[in-house]
Amino acid sequence: MAASTPTVTFGFPRMHKEAGERRDFLPDLAAFLAERGCEVFVEKGIGSGMGLSDEDYASRSKRIHVVDNAAAFAQDFVLTLRCPELDEFPKLKAGATLISMIHFPTRPRRIRRLLGLGVDAIGLDTIADDEGRRLVENMKAVAWNGVEAAFDALEKTAPELFQRGRPVRATVMGAGQVGKHAVEAATKHGNLERARRVTKHGGPGVEVTVLGRALTGDRAYLAERLKKTDVLVDATQRADPTTPLIDNDAVGLLPKHAVVCDLVVDPYILSVTPRTVRSIEGIPQGNLNQYVFLPEDPKWDDTVPKEVPSTHRRAAATCYSWPGVHPKECMAHYGRQLRPMLEVLLNRGGTKGLRADGEYLERALHRATLGAWSQHAATAENE
Repeated sequence: MAASTPTVTFGFPRMHKEAGERRDFLPDLAAFLAERGCEVFVEKGIGSGMGLSDEDYASRSKRIHVVDNAAAFAQDFVLTLRCPELDEFPKLKAGATLISMIHFPTRPRRIRRLLGLGVDAIGLDTIADDEGRRLVENMKAVAWNGVEAAFDALEKTAPELFQRGRPVRATVMGAGQVGKHAVEAATKHGNLERARRVTKHGGPGVEVTVLGRALTGDRAYLAERLKKTDVLVDATQRADPTTPLIDNDAVGLLPKHAVVCDLVVDPYILSVTPRTVRSIEGIPQGNLNQYVFLPEDPKWDDTVPKEVPSTHRRAAATCYSWPGVHPKECMAHYGRQLRPMLEVLLNRGGTKGLRADGEYLERALHRATLGAWSQHAATAENE
């Protein structure tokens, strides 16, 4: 008699991040996996930040079990949106696969730790099609939520700009997926309600200037552009995360009332070589607890390392997870994107069965694995 195929298990641990982080994968995604024969283990309290109960998950299938944090991590596949902290990695068993927003290019310690533990991984943020377009993304929410927060701040620093007079001047650095949405959001003052209000009272529109890679690297041009910018939006993708695009002296060229809108949110990681710095030097890194910082905010120094120049300060809208501002809508969006990918992953028996020359989604998943990324990085380093 042939041996039965082992049951594949999925763990859904909660994200124990800042209090404002309320996102968890929704019951629909857990039920999707259960319907495909997987045993699904969700951490107690999952979804509570979005008003969901354990029963909302468990009632969807007998294959969905409510467990503690350790049990949620101890499965074949562990799916959580934001990457667990380094001290949580040992909860993963050897041979397991972590599926999360891992950010391979800017998190070398994560890569080393996972490899050392014998854990495979798929970086959700690394899943891209053959032309490099991300397939698990919420770029529209990143742009609109971030630009909305920036214009909220501008109404505090320069309320007169929303009255009769010259247009508000926004400069968007980067013309990729995020940048394109940021342009549209900026033309609407960050949200449609504000745009209608400003227009109703005879206020000005918004003049948006978009800078591609060549102009963001042109120091002379950039200096003149910054001097007449009210909202500076960073939607760039840097090839070199060790050097800022806008150093702190250049930040000082912005008008005092200007607002920096950070849609990139790279971290400061100075304790490793090579180091990672923020693309706009000296701005804080916000989260879902606080994502707007005025120049005099005492919390500014809490998130900017002392060795990073921050003498010149402008109001900043910056958040590690902009889509999390509206959590339930965000997670429904990610769930819809993930279902066909998880189907492929199951059909291939996990990451080791993914082929570089497979079909469309299989190729995308293969490129996003830790193994493929490590091999790519090693090859690039030796070239």
